[in-house]
Formats: sequence, structure tokens, C-alpha cells
Amino acid sequence: MTDPISNETRFLHAIEMGLGAWQFGDRVFWSFGQTHNEADIQAAFNTSLAAGIRFIDTAEVYGMGLSERFVGEMLKAAGEPVLVASKFFPYPWRVHRWFMRRALENSLERLGLESVDLYQIHWPTPIVPPETLMDWMAELVKEGLVRTVGVSNFNPNQTVRAYTSLARRGIPLASNQVEYHLLNRAVEKNGLLERCRELGIRVIAYSPIAKGFLTGKYSAENLPPGPRAVTAAATLERARPLLKTMTRIAQDCGGKTLAQVALNWCICKGTMPIPGAKNAAQAQENAGALGWRLAPEQVAELDKASDEAV
Repeated sequence: MTDPISNETRFLHAIEMGLGAWQFGDRVFWSFGQTHNEADIQAAFNTSLAAGIRFIDTAEVYGMGLSERFVGEMLKAAGEPVLVASKFFPYPWRVHRWFMRRALENSLERLGLESVDLYQIHWPTPIVPPETLMDWMAELVKEGLVRTVGVSNFNPNQTVRAYTSLARRGIPLASNQVEYHLLNRAVEKNGLLERCRELGIRVIAYSPIAKGFLTGKYSAENLPPGPRAVTAAATLERARPLLKTMTRIAQDCGGKTLAQVALNWCICKGTMPIPGAKNAAQAQENAGALGWRLAPEQVAELDKASDEAV
């Protein structure tokens, strides 16, 4: 069987885990400035690099550009090679290729880069079809501003349409970034995960610890801050049996944490998780998901507990 992974996208398939930068500067959802500050995220970034993590994912809308600016400053200070991914948000008025080019130029300015390793469409839009978006992306690749093209939150049909459109231009679709964790396995159930595997598209799993709900640190008496608190009680109740199974498996794996089990499960499923980190301690914990593997029977047991939690 021919290897579906292209030379252009092979680097993505070699990365087991990255760092998500949504928390870097986001005040609305992640309470930046209250639960963590610039020194904290700098420490998270440094700790991730020290642990061998060399892929960071951001977006123009994270902190309204603040995340990209922070990442750019950190990259400059680090002086080490780091693969950078960002995203284009398809606002309803962005109906011409000029909007994408201008958005990318602004992102590159904030990041302090001449090109980005992975540029992604943040969400599909009913206004501009995937084929048109991919045509715009192809032009940016041709100009050398984008190394590889990705999408995010695309369903199976939209993903195939994007893949086919790029293929006509001789460009691979590198990735599809989707929400995927033990409390949300929709991409497994709807066939997207398998379809991406067949086509050589890397699935990047965002929110791999379910925005903190799979860490075991929250309870009815200790709800998360911000908007997460709205659905916290229902989510925690639903997750209780699953967390119990995760706790036992974590102990069986030599005292791993629940977050490490959740991240390792994503890796075992063939995806690249990109957990966020507000500080050095969280980044260090995330890195502890690397260098080992859950046994197949443990993955199966987690799958069963996950199914029962839905």
C-alpha cells in the first residue's frame, strides 16, 4: 500500500504532542491576568521546550492577537527552532482572498516570522466553500508564506473537499484540528479520524483534557473559573465513573496523573494532542504524558468508560 503521508507533511506525523497557546492572553475564557500572567506563560513555554516539545499552536483570535504576540516574543528570546501553527478565522465579511492574505501578514508580524509552518482555517463557513478557501491557501503556499495547509473543525465531507481541492494544485492537506478527548469522541464516531488516517492527514486534538475536566482537580465545591463553570456540574457528574477508571489506570501505570493518562490516550489513538499550559507546573505535567504508552487493554477500558460517560 502506498504511504499517504507526503514529504511536506511528514514532520507533523513525527510530532507526538504540541503546546496549545489559547491560554496565552485570553482573558474571557481562560482568565488571563487573574489566574496566570505573562511570567507564568513564559515559564510554561520554557518548560515545554526543555521537555522537547517543539510545536506550538496559536491563532489570530486568541486574546485578539495577544497570543501570537506573546508567542513571537518567546520565540525570539528562545533562539531555538520551534514549529509554529496559526489560524485564519473566516469572519462573514472575509469573502475575498485579500482578507486571508492580510490576516496572515498580520499574524506573521505579531509572530515575528517570515512564514508559518502550518496555517489553518479555524472553522468552516457556509459563506465561502472549502474549495475557495483552499485556492486562497494554495496561493500563500506558492508565495512561500505558508509551509503547510491545515483545517480545523471540518467534518468528513468538508475535509475531503479541502483535500481534493488542494490535491488538484499538488498540495497536501496537512492536518485537521478538532476537539477530541475522552468526553468527546465525535470524530471517532463519525468516521473523520479513520478518513484522515487513510488520506495521510494529521489529526491534531485540541482540548485533549476537556478544558481541565479530565484532570480530577474540579468538584462541586471547586468549580473552574470563567465560562467553564456554567456546565461544570453536569460535566463533572457525567465524568465521575470515567475519572474513577482513569485514576486506577494512572496508578497501574506507575503513578501517572489523570491528565497524563488522558493525553497518552490521545497519542495512542494516533492523534497529536496540544494541551494548553498556564504555568510551568502544568507544562511539566503535560510533558509527563510522553515516553510511555498505555497498554491496548487499558485503551479499550478507557474507551468503554468513555462510552458510558456520554
